[in-house]
Amino acid sequence: MDRIHDSFARQGLMQSFGAALADVAPGRVAITAPIRPEASQQHGAAHAGLTFALADSAAGYAALTLMPEGREVMTVEAKINLIAPAVGERLMARGEVAKAGRRLTVCRAEVFAQRDGVETCVALLQATMIAVDP
Repeated sequence: MDRIHDSFARQGLMQSFGAALADVAPGRVAITAPIRPEASQQHGAAHAGLTFALADSAAGYAALTLMPEGREVMTVEAKINLIAPAVGERLMARGEVAKAGRRLTVCRAEVFAQRDGVETCVALLQATMIAVDP
């Protein structure tokens, strides 16, 4: 899964968030990021932009794990439900493939806030990804 790590390393947004790949397996990817002041909103919780970016990337990279070598991935559409405030030390997004097709892949992701060793689900995402030439 070197190509997943290589592609992730080229993502400037993930670097700016201090995000890291936590797990990569066929059809599944997990990404973590600290909740920093510069990625928080006015109430101290992680900003929805951070939550969405992590969920989108986890879902997209989960899709990429099942795509042929030499392809890349882009999001076609995504919907997110923010179900709890993202309060804690870090976020963990876990993406997985629901249905892989030849061109389009439907994925889902859950985002958890980690606080004092306890995880709370804060968001659910469903997205459609497309295989593209790099």
